[in-house]
Amino acid sequence: MDEVLRMIEIIEDIRQPWKVKHKLLDIVVIVLFAKLANADDWEEIEYCAEYNEDFLKQYIGLENGVPSHDTIERVMGMIDPAYMQKIYEKWNELVNSNEGEKLKKIISVDGKTMRGNATATQKANHIVSAWCDTDGFCLGQEAVEEKSNEITAIPKLLDTINVKGCVITIDAIGTQTAIAEKIRAKRADYTLAVKENQRNLYEEITEYLEDEEMLKEIKKNGGYKKTTEKAHSSIETREYYQCSNIKWMAEKSRWKGIKSIGMVRKTIKKRDKTTVEKRYYISSLAHDIDLFARTIREHWSVEVMHWHLDVTFKEDANTTKDKIAAQNLNIINKWCLSILKLFEIGKKKMSLKKKRFCISLDTRKFFQQIMAL
Repeated sequence: MDEVLRMIEIIEDIRQPWKVKHKLLDIVVIVLFAKLANADDWEEIEYCAEYNEDFLKQYIGLENGVPSHDTIERVMGMIDPAYMQKIYEKWNELVNSNEGEKLKKIISVDGKTMRGNATATQKANHIVSAWCDTDGFCLGQEAVEEKSNEITAIPKLLDTINVKGCVITIDAIGTQTAIAEKIRAKRADYTLAVKENQRNLYEEITEYLEDEEMLKEIKKNGGYKKTTEKAHSSIETREYYQCSNIKWMAEKSRWKGIKSIGMVRKTIKKRDKTTVEKRYYISSLAHDIDLFARTIREHWSVEVMHWHLDVTFKEDANTTKDKIAAQNLNIINKWCLSILKLFEIGKKKMSLKKKRFCISLDTRKFFQQIMAL
């Protein structure tokens, strides 16, 4: 963590030097410390720092005491989010060497709106993130002002991260020919959801995979996998189908590197009620039903990450109006999420939300342990 602190120290500070009372390093560390210790808004961040001022001075100067919450928020709005993301990436490199890794990495790309950031005169930040569940880490993000802008944000995001050898998964909004071409140009693979926004492609795939004889043939050729698990008093069965025989597809020539199509059929049984959901995909992966199924299941890890931002860190309830400050807070929330996933408190397994609560009960003890990660 000392190396990370040194990186924070060299962030460009655009404030006028003669007006600076509080170091930028002090403010970033205060926010990270307080967010881990269950603080959700700027005032709580200030209170957390005040109650732990003597302890924090072991790591940062605080020559002029703890800054006000207004100062903390204002300074966080002056830091380039790209640099904050680089610090987060550096921390990930230090704690995650990936030695001996065997599984192919899956990077899930999806967007989330920061609802509390909206006002009568400005739209809320919509953050498109690239999340790797294997590492429990956000590789990068791109801020836009509307969900529809994900289409232009995704290629920009892919240009900022190293995805070579990985599999990129994106929901249907990102199933665009230019995005598929960008992924292949980055020497990565893709599994992209298909819905009616790509009508011709959707109709071709659904018609083919609705044919029970075709499904039997796919099973016969080893393109089938079935899983069953209990979840929320129901039984969920997922049937994965992958077909690499796609010479017949009229749409094939439009999608760079496409090698297979597929479907997941999820059957949910709860008491006397049974529901069936089907989702369809195109992929640059060759015939490998286990990997194909993994790409579909692990995509939802980015949704879980978004859920944690809302439930564990109460992001939607945060009314920070400054877009840059809100984006930097989003990065620190993800950083805290990564730390909490690694950090164990006692022998009892607990949720990330409860870990934050426990840290708040003895911040000094737990923060010392976190600094040693």
